[in-house]
Amino acid sequence: MNVPRSDPASDCGLDVALAVMGGKWKPLILYHLRSGPRRFGDLKRAVAGISEKVLIQQLRELASADVLVRHDYGEVPPKVDYTVTPFGMTLIEALLPLCEWGVRNRTRASADNTFKGKLESR
Repeated sequence: MNVPRSDPASDCGLDVALAVMGGKWKPLILYHLRSGPRRFGDLKRAVAGISEKVLIQQLRELASADVLVRHDYGEVPPKVDYTVTPFGMTLIEALLPLCEWGVRNRTRASADNTFKGKLESR
């Protein structure tokens, strides 16, 4: 993971936060992992609209950033689950106010044609 270098005197760490969890799907994946381990299939169903390929890629990136852990049970058929690390929990705690903001403002954002197509797929 490449964390962009910004002005060290800056008091805003959004560049770091977005480098770790940026993108369309990672915040949603983290939201669904907040309450405990989830299997791949559970996450695929919970994160509506994500393809299997993209989910695999996003989970790998989050694991390489030490945000979550992939646990392979070594069974046949394969059993794998994902758990948030303590580092990842700090990121989830930062995302929860955004979740609350989205719930409070969903109607307003849905009425705005700028966001309409993006919100209808959820």
